[in-house]
Amino acid sequence: MSNRMAMAVLNDVATEELAHLEMVSTIVYQLTRDLSMEEIEKSGFGPYYIDHTVGIWPQAAGGVPFNACEFQSKGDPITDLFEDLAAEQKARATYDNILRVVRDIPEIADPIRFLRAREVVHFQRFGEALRSVQEELDAKNFYAFNPSFDKPCTASCKDCG
Repeated sequence: MSNRMAMAVLNDVATEELAHLEMVSTIVYQLTRDLSMEEIEKSGFGPYYIDHTVGIWPQAAGGVPFNACEFQSKGDPITDLFEDLAAEQKARATYDNILRVVRDIPEIADPIRFLRAREVVHFQRFGEALRSVQEELDAKNFYAFNPSFDKPCTASCKDCG
């Protein structure tokens, strides 16, 4: 990221997202550490237990393990910041769904509400970073090139393609 303001936002949010992963992992650990075999089987947790016992193995609710495919990056600051904005909205929606399931369990709902609020802040910060990157661009070539890699075209915009 060549824009210093956007670079700082990315650093701040990335650091906080690692803490979010730790918080969610802790919640999962606390919920599963004392399960009996009967509870494991009855809850549908059996396949996970067979592979991981009750160890933390980050995965989507559908069972797809976390991997590098989760990171969407093109090396174009505009594209990447829009992807970051979308990721924050998807995380907020996931927290909304979790809250619908656990709303009556404050030990889970309260930290999830905190995490949801932080996703909203991250969305706002990424929006600020996007505006900062866009302000550095030549308005005629707003989306005609990757500002981190390509030099702006010097011909008229109809010749840029």
